[in-house]
This record gives sequence, C-alpha cells and structure tokens, in this order.
Amino acid sequence: MSNYHETTLRVRYQETDQMGVVYHSNYLIWFEVGRNGFIRQQGYSYQDFENKGLLLPVVEAQCKYRSPAKYDEEVLVRTKLSELSGSKMYFEYEVVRNNDQTLLATGLTKHLWVSKEMKRTNMKKYFPELYERLASFVTLK
Repeated sequence: MSNYHETTLRVRYQETDQMGVVYHSNYLIWFEVGRNGFIRQQGYSYQDFENKGLLLPVVEAQCKYRSPAKYDEEVLVRTKLSELSGSKMYFEYEVVRNNDQTLLATGLTKHLWVSKEMKRTNMKKYFPELYERLASFVTLK
C-alpha cells in the first residue's frame, strides 16, 4: 500500500454517540486529516496553496460504513490520490481499526482547484512541481 499516506488517530469521546459508536460525520473529518497529511508528505500545505491564491474545496464526498469504530480505539486512516487532472483531484480513503485491521469505512472525495474568486483554475500552472510529483501516484485520465 505504498501509494497510501497513513494517519493514526484515537477515537475521542466527543466523536461518539450515545451508543459509544463514532458518529457518521466524523469520518469526513478524519478524511480531511488524512488528506492534509498526504499533502504535507509531498512537502506542501493548504496554506501554501492559499498563499498562491488557490483553494481546494470538496465538491463531492462519499462514505460507506462497514463496521463501527468505538471510543478509545486507535484507527488508521489510509489516504490515496486516485485521480488527478490540472483542475481536479480525487482522494480515496480506508479507515481500519489499528489492532486487528478491520475495515471500518471507505470513502472518496472530489476536489476542484479554484481561485479566491471561486473560478476553476489549473494547478499545473501554479504548482508544476507538485503536479508532477502527484502524477507519479496515479494513472492520469
């Protein structure tokens, strides 16, 4: 799984519902943590993008819940870039329980590169070195 960035998290009490199970929306937050880690692993941060006038909003999100995560469990968020073009990116995620590798959830997010005016733009123009690095992780479409 070398194309995956892995982030380890411990389930906090505030992330669970009355049943002691992680509330569904927290998985999307965990996806964001994984995405940030993936981008940092490439030597960049969202702040770097914003300093160049670029934003990377989520325009689509999917999550399939397979098994519940519970309070105080350690989970591993695996993040992979699955599709890339100059103006959009897709990330895929797996969330697994760290101690037994049980698959808890899978997901996908789609992002568009936009200017601060929310106009679609091409990241190859602003970050050609990052684009080339990211392209090495996926088969371009």
